[in-house]
Amino acid sequence: MREFREIALLTAQAAPFNWEAAQAAERRWSHVAHPLHSLGLLEDAIVKIVGMTGQVMPCLDRKAVLILCADNGIVEEGVTQTDSSVTASVVRGFTRGEGCVTLMADQAGARCIPVDLGIQEDMEECGAVHPLVHRKLARGTANFLYSPAMTEGQVVEAICIGAELVKKEKERGTGLLAVGEMGIGNTTTASALAAALLNRPVPEVTGKGAGLSEQGLEKKIRVITQAIDKYDLYHAKPLRVLQCVGGLDLAGMVGVYLGGAVYRMPILLDGVISAAGALAAARILPESKDYMLATHVSREPAARLILDELGLNPLIDCGMCLGEGTGAVAAMPLLDMALRVYRDMATFQEYAIEEYQPL
Repeated sequence: MREFREIALLTAQAAPFNWEAAQAAERRWSHVAHPLHSLGLLEDAIVKIVGMTGQVMPCLDRKAVLILCADNGIVEEGVTQTDSSVTASVVRGFTRGEGCVTLMADQAGARCIPVDLGIQEDMEECGAVHPLVHRKLARGTANFLYSPAMTEGQVVEAICIGAELVKKEKERGTGLLAVGEMGIGNTTTASALAAALLNRPVPEVTGKGAGLSEQGLEKKIRVITQAIDKYDLYHAKPLRVLQCVGGLDLAGMVGVYLGGAVYRMPILLDGVISAAGALAAARILPESKDYMLATHVSREPAARLILDELGLNPLIDCGMCLGEGTGAVAAMPLLDMALRVYRDMATFQEYAIEEYQPL
């Protein structure tokens, strides 16, 4: 495969994590009048956000969730309970503010940005509550059992669009960005990506998605296994894996994570699909992990394996597996509360109390 020059140019712009600012945040937490590290992972998350942004007192008032939407040709193989028409229906619901993630995001104070990267249907008639961003690169991907899901050009363009979306949000003043998705068949693409990049047997990383039967799960595993063998993906580079068995939504997510590193934007992972995209991004640019925060751990079997590989600890574990970005926006109020304590709580010195010391 020839050099992906555009991706190399993008990753070369990645900003280094600000360890000095992160250490200042740790010192701030040690002075806040509470038992040391008593807010656990919430404290760690604020420290990491400070290191990402370089701002010792970051602002997370403006939040958004990018919902990357695309169809997958592998649906033709019967690996899902529903067909691709559901993708378009659900996305139209997003634009009207009726989707699960849009309702949750409204409650969390986050804007929703649904993006059409590859929905099979025409999407001209949509709602205006959360307007659809039209960046369609294809009407779904190819059936990867017979040919690579995407062309090299489509992968590169989708990644660049993802990074561009982060840049626009940075310019708009967004301080916290979540990534979600919608696309029937994308637990199949995510499982294929996870198996290849983790070098794990397909059954270990493949779940039932949106309610497959045992027979359906067996078929899903067979299809993924055949594709990995066909393209020799256990020995392939991450961009080749993404091209062969990924999706346009996943490629766009990779761009979002790379964009997080370039534009110093904290990116909240959602479930197993966004985690698979994060894994691919980390394989391309290891430093991109410094700009990722895990919000929850999905019920899908690959989720915990991927987060462990990335060294990310999820803030919540409530058995969710909906996708769309729902787990990511569910964690936003927790981060708001942690930041409020970090910024506004009195210090031991202000209370004239002797500080706790690590023992």
